[in-house]
Amino acid sequence: MRDLSTLSKAHLHLHFTGSLRPHTLEDLARRYGARLPGALQDDDPLRLPATARGWFRFQRLYDAARACVRSEADMRRIVAEAAQDDAAEGSRRLEIQVDPTSYAPFVGGITPALEIVLDEARAASDRTGVEVAVVVASSRMRHPLEARTLARLAARYAGEGPGEVVGFGLSNDERRGDTAEFAPAFAIARRAGLAAVPHGGELLGPAHVHDVVTHLQPDRIGHGVRASEDPRLLARLVEQGTAFEVCPGSNVSLGVYSEEHEVPLRTLVDAGATVALSADDPLLFGSRLVDQYRTARDVLGFGDAELAELARGSVRASRASDGTRARVLAEIDAWITAPEGP
Repeated sequence: MRDLSTLSKAHLHLHFTGSLRPHTLEDLARRYGARLPGALQDDDPLRLPATARGWFRFQRLYDAARACVRSEADMRRIVAEAAQDDAAEGSRRLEIQVDPTSYAPFVGGITPALEIVLDEARAASDRTGVEVAVVVASSRMRHPLEARTLARLAARYAGEGPGEVVGFGLSNDERRGDTAEFAPAFAIARRAGLAAVPHGGELLGPAHVHDVVTHLQPDRIGHGVRASEDPRLLARLVEQGTAFEVCPGSNVSLGVYSEEHEVPLRTLVDAGATVALSADDPLLFGSRLVDQYRTARDVLGFGDAELAELARGSVRASRASDGTRARVLAEIDAWITAPEGP
């Protein structure tokens, strides 16, 4: 069987804090005298119910990890290690998602926080060969006016290359906030040429996906798997060319599906959707990028040719330059035409 870590691919749904290596988090916690919850110290992936209580527990763990990131050096370390980990898994393009407001108090504001991430993204790209770009994300838990502020900030650094902002997102509990109220922020981002990449259709069903599509006009939708429950909606997304950032490991950890075989990846692909498999928050979910491809192969029955097409979808859905896309697509072609391993 072909080695999935040598399959070139793009990684389009990875959260900044959630990308932390476990031993890096433990190191930071020791440095700052922070006490980590047991669930952040064991090797077991989370298994939570898809309820408000389950999300509350997830958010507490995420906040505990984020509280250990308190300096420019910490932020740079996260970006550098995320790029190293992606390089080891065949990723050629990483679009990492960050909310700079979370780290602003330690570095002098949201602008320095974003510039630190962008600067290290450029440096990490040079060191690893992985193009690292950035998605700025706002939170549903905060006022929509804050989202507009972040969209304006993101627009100042818009581009497509390493160390530039390529997209604007909306994350956190889908059950919170009014989706329509975030539309002005996405309009600002869209005018700057940024991709619209909000979360939707994970914790909530097709009706929520419809709201996200109607008000935020996504180029890619974070997760979006619940659109599979409405064939007409799914067909509309496919027709519009909306890509899906599918994260099987997190879907199971957050209780959206009980087991990996229930993740509707096959339904999305059979409908003609462009899919980018992604890891979401490996720190909490215990699975990285290659693990998502392994699930597609070992659990969902995808053959190597289909896995190569998933990798192509991730590249096409990225905001990489035409030159980068052509290069990585050629590498994928070489992977699938090479002889299988033992």
